[in-house]
Amino acid sequence: MIFSSIYNGDDIAHYPKAIQKAIEYLKANDFNAMEAGVYEIQGKEIFAQVFDAETAAAETKRPEVHEKYVDVQFLAKGRERIGFSVDTGKYEVDERIDERDLIFYKSVENEGFIEAVPGCYSIFFPTDVHRPAVAAGNPEKIRKVVVKVAVSLL
Repeated sequence: MIFSSIYNGDDIAHYPKAIQKAIEYLKANDFNAMEAGVYEIQGKEIFAQVFDAETAAAETKRPEVHEKYVDVQFLAKGRERIGFSVDTGKYEVDERIDERDLIFYKSVENEGFIEAVPGCYSIFFPTDVHRPAVAAGNPEKIRKVVVKVAVSLL
């Protein structure tokens, strides 16, 4: 997992080219002015999902992982906490949605939390369990962008 901000001037040249492309896309667009939807960046290999969500208590959000895509999650508006943990391979699957490359776990161990504000991005690899849209205080509406990067590009 990587956590950073498009505003801190990180040199992203050490990231894989596909991740660099995703971050450059995040830097180049005003997602609060865009319609919610899916935007192709590089066909089905790299694409962005722009959507609005409501944060809520951690126990109402399920931890998740992906096998075929890396998630580059970006917060455009609001505030959220994101849970994270290492996928030990021992967690019980709650639901699997193959067409969305989405596996929900019932619970995880040793979960930490980061707090995102607009401009923050988190990169979650297939070994990173994450629990997005957790309230940082009171529940609130947020605008998120998730750039999906095919693992095959790394």
